[in-house]
Amino acid sequence: MNRKSRRDSKVIRVAFGRGGGRLPRVDAREESTDTKPGAEPLTDRFTAGEVARLLGVGLGRLRTFDRAGVVSPSGRRRGKRAYTFTDLIQLRAAQSLLAKRVRLRDVTRAVGALKRTLPRGSRPMLEARIVSDGERVAVRTSEGPAFEPMTGQMLLDLEVRALRDDVVRVLRPSAGRERARSAYELYLRASQLDEDSSTMDEAEDLYRSAIELDPWLAIAYTNLGNIRFRRHDAVGAERLYREALGVDPKQPEAQYNLGYVMLERGDASDSIPLFLGAIASDPKFADAYFNVAMAYEQVGEPAKARPHWKSYISLEPHGTWTEIARRHL
Repeated sequence: MNRKSRRDSKVIRVAFGRGGGRLPRVDAREESTDTKPGAEPLTDRFTAGEVARLLGVGLGRLRTFDRAGVVSPSGRRRGKRAYTFTDLIQLRAAQSLLAKRVRLRDVTRAVGALKRTLPRGSRPMLEARIVSDGERVAVRTSEGPAFEPMTGQMLLDLEVRALRDDVVRVLRPSAGRERARSAYELYLRASQLDEDSSTMDEAEDLYRSAIELDPWLAIAYTNLGNIRFRRHDAVGAERLYREALGVDPKQPEAQYNLGYVMLERGDASDSIPLFLGAIASDPKFADAYFNVAMAYEQVGEPAKARPHWKSYISLEPHGTWTEIARRHL
């Protein structure tokens, strides 16, 4: 039975939250004094000392890379040579290949190819994944195939977003906290606008801005998915719910909403573990009990549905949908 008429837009929930999802982990070390709060690592500049701390290498190793032409600082900070985020990607790639006993000559060639193939712009950069077999380098993004085909044993698999998160955690913790606060404020503003069709566009933009600032704000992905669902874009909604679960696998709202999308399109068996996951994360999630019971009925397992009907009734003892649940007992 379709429960959408019961809560209208609330079937795919919006007002979730005990907070805003998982925030980036930070350590207690202070950020550089000449870095503005909320600075974006992709446009920041880093000293050799900061890079050594980030990568866990000595300054001598960085000087060796510089002299050998493997990776050299390509930016300026306070009038001195400094490393860019692109340089950090190359350094981590070089470090990983050397750890796999790839020859320095081949590392230099691979890193040079990497520099030429890195995508432009912050979003393509963040979505990039760098892979190498020690001889060839490929940059893969969500928007297209690798720039160079790969063969042989994979020796390197570097996710650029993970490197960016490491920079914030290790080198710019205060900036990370500031970005997380700003992202959460955008999320709160969006959550006041996302149910009204006249302000839904604004809410969508705010949620996307929040995610740009804080990719770990799982609830923003979920609420953005809700907007896509209301706009009859079930495919887009599903993708965003899965992104939310990639950040927070136990988030009950994303599990429930993804399960609901599957149940709506007739994939009852696939929806069951998602509803059960939502219940495990939030045992008082009444709608999840109703829908998992409905899913069990649809796959021909009414005996498994019975305890969930009972749980729903205990949580929602009155109402039309409670009467529907009682009819199944």
